[in-house]
Amino acid sequence: MAAAITLFYTYAEYSTLLRVLGLLVVAGVSLFIASKTTIGSTVLSYVRDTNVEVRKVVWPTRQETVQTTLVVILMVMMVALMLWGVDSLLGWGVRALTL
Repeated sequence: MAAAITLFYTYAEYSTLLRVLGLLVVAGVSLFIASKTTIGSTVLSYVRDTNVEVRKVVWPTRQETVQTTLVVILMVMMVALMLWGVDSLLGWGVRALTL
């Protein structure tokens, strides 16, 4: 890969399309060779298993997402009001004690 990247910049006078295609071919060959090693086959197996697990995920519908977002916004506003009330009450108490 390092040689391919070096050649990519060395032969700048050639078409960018050809240089990019060359890089892609070298990257593909590098990945193929890497997948034949023990670590490479482990990584490849992990990627396959990850794709299988992602397909099993049940994604929420738009309506569920909107409803959940509205509930979160409502709860954040309620907690903000509660904290504002407690802060105001404590501020009033400190002012009453210090005056």
